Amino acid sequence: MECANARESAGFKLVARRNNSLSSTGRRLVLGSLFLISLVISVATASQGAWVIVPFAGAEMLALYAAFSCIARRAGDFETLSIQGDRVLIERWEVGRVSRYEFSRYWAQVVLKPASEGRHGTLALRSHGRQVEFGSHFTEEQRSEAAGIIKAQLRND
Repeated sequence: MECANARESAGFKLVARRNNSLSSTGRRLVLGSLFLISLVISVATASQGAWVIVPFAGAEMLALYAAFSCIARRAGDFETLSIQGDRVLIERWEVGRVSRYEFSRYWAQVVLKPASEGRHGTLALRSHGRQVEFGSHFTEEQRSEAAGIIKAQLRND
């Protein structure tokens, strides 16, 4: 969670990013090493006469490649919440697409639903029957902390 409060421009900005524990180079190295290990094991077992392992190893490598591709495609996703004057703007960057939602600062309400059995909590802004979730990349603690910060910023004039 990144928080910027620029008094000179009288604005506030909160950024929610994914926790990418591996860089793109790191992801490629891990995937390559898994491919190499799987290839060595499948070739060794095929040379011993268990050639039936080879198609399963290929399917496993294909599934790993698909999973890592999905992770890489979403690695750059993030959300921002900006408060400028009487406007609240939520922007989402998801898989190269940008979605923008604008609210009136004076009508916007912060909605925080705590986590329940098997479901993560949600943080959203609501106004005039429309509700937009924010902070889907946050942990539960970050979500509740962000709710307090956003409420305080909405009250500031």
